[in-house]
Amino acid sequence: MSVTLKNISKVFKDPEHPSKEFTAVKGVNLEIHDGEMVTFLGPSGCGKTTTLRIISGFENPTTGEVLISDQRVNDIPPNKRDTSMVFQSYAIFPHLSVAQNIGFGLELKGVKPKEIKKQVEEIMGVMNLSNLYSRRPDQLSGGQQQRVALARAIINKPKVLLFDEPLSNLDAKLRDQMRIEIRRIQQTFGITSIYVTHDQDEAMTVSDRIMVMNEGEVMQIGTPFEIYSRPANHFVADFIGRVNFIPGIVKELKGDEELVVDCSGHTKQIASRNGSFAPGDNVRIVIRPESLILKASDRPESFISGKIRRSVYLGPTVEYEIDVAGFSQPVLAVTYNPVEEGFYGDGEEIRIDFNPAAAHLLPV
Repeated sequence: MSVTLKNISKVFKDPEHPSKEFTAVKGVNLEIHDGEMVTFLGPSGCGKTTTLRIISGFENPTTGEVLISDQRVNDIPPNKRDTSMVFQSYAIFPHLSVAQNIGFGLELKGVKPKEIKKQVEEIMGVMNLSNLYSRRPDQLSGGQQQRVALARAIINKPKVLLFDEPLSNLDAKLRDQMRIEIRRIQQTFGITSIYVTHDQDEAMTVSDRIMVMNEGEVMQIGTPFEIYSRPANHFVADFIGRVNFIPGIVKELKGDEELVVDCSGHTKQIASRNGSFAPGDNVRIVIRPESLILKASDRPESFISGKIRRSVYLGPTVEYEIDVAGFSQPVLAVTYNPVEEGFYGDGEEIRIDFNPAAAHLLPV
């Protein structure tokens, strides 16, 4: 089922000082398609959880409309919206078995015990919980408890499934496993889902699209590829993974979509995908560390040159910090398979290049 947010804003007032206000969400517009999984991503306090709570009905928007399946739900209470929430605390009942926890919602709806048992067994099979049928929550691992919470939410066949930082209580290895599992389960059932996290890797793994937020505003909405490779602004580029901002000046235009950018006397022809630029404009070349190509200092055809400040050998990869004359920050580079590509030591002169297709331009 689709979810639509129209100009959603939320203003909180200080109960002790009514004149003081804090705007947590500012004019959010979003359409989530049937069966799609969209993640709200951003730092703490950016408004992502407040937006999720507005969709669920636990918060009322100050302005705007929430529509589920084209029905306005602003005045409908949470238990009537046909949504299910998966919390970071799991919120499963300690005195009930796994099967009883999963079937609890069906029992409240008055479903017959025989049908509850059938549905519980079916969903436990899909979610690899069949061997835990009679166990109590205190006999389960964190990942198993999270799957129980997810099964309990899905068995009620909600129109929309909501995830409020569901993996924050798990250790790193379990988080990696569970985000893949959550994506598999969501795709299996085809439930429209909204996922809140501050973890960029998590968002990239589970999402069809990502809505990046900062200080209550939407910074960009796009696929994981678009968010990572074609960021709309400096905040998105810097927040998602590691990045280099190489300063340059537009030297000339090449048709409608290509620019020649000058950087410290070296030029590169780069596609213009983010607005219009004119000769003389200051720009930032956005390039990820893994997209840089390092060459020995005797290769003068490379884009710029520098000196290795620090190199870290990690087996399959090598990470470099490279000082470049005129740059306020070192350039970050990651190379793969150092056995074949070679290894550059600290203090070594180096040439730096990149494929223009991997670069992205932002205005200063």
